[in-house]
Amino acid sequence: MTKRPIIIVGMGEMAGVFARGFLRAGYPVYPVTREMDMQQQAAQIANPQLVLVAVAENDLHPVLQNLPDAWKDQLVLLQNELLPADWQQYQFEPTVISVWFEKKKGQDFKVLIPSPVYGDKADILVDALQSIDIAARKLDNPGQLLFELVVKNVYILTTNIAGLKTGGTVSELWQNHRPLATAVAAEIIQLQQKLAGQTFDQDKLIDAMLQAFDGDPDHNCMGRSAPARLQRALKLAQQYQLQLPTLQQIAADTAQ
Repeated sequence: MTKRPIIIVGMGEMAGVFARGFLRAGYPVYPVTREMDMQQQAAQIANPQLVLVAVAENDLHPVLQNLPDAWKDQLVLLQNELLPADWQQYQFEPTVISVWFEKKKGQDFKVLIPSPVYGDKADILVDALQSIDIAARKLDNPGQLLFELVVKNVYILTTNIAGLKTGGTVSELWQNHRPLATAVAAEIIQLQQKLAGQTFDQDKLIDAMLQAFDGDPDHNCMGRSAPARLQRALKLAQQYQLQLPTLQQIAADTAQ
């Protein structure tokens, strides 16, 4: 029996990995690029198996605001710095994956730890990724998903922002600059708690972050997005009237 098609909105490096998995699992894959009109595509493919939005964080909300009605119940999200408020404001109930593999141009993917997935389309994502040897695991409830999203946010923001000061790899950050890393992580957790509207066990979040450190000790701390991530975190802190002195000091030091 022919499988229903999968739509991928945005065709960057990460989308290419998912496309390979979906194709290996036997699904037709249809890309929607920046130049294409989503409404026109939805008129042609009104009942896809799922719609994976694989655009960058900054492009997520414009896509969600314009998502065709026919696709809203099939939505899958994978962005970094993602929390439930990002989709709840549109009354969406998407499948969400916290991606723990990286894909850089000219290189194959590298898996750090298994990627957790929650939602109606979780089985499809897990099977597709496993078909190309990427470990993924299905979560049981929204509470688990929220924790996993916060773990990823703490990992990314801590390493990127501390890395603006230290450079180097995640293992070097923890071995040589642990007080700074701990201070940054604590402030990021404060911010995540404000954004999520609930508290988390800080020790469990740090332990989960360190598992990811162990998954790829040579992972560089600072990516190209690090300065923007710092500025976004400080802007949110100001919005929520949070004092984050370590982040503010890093911003002041790197501005000089």
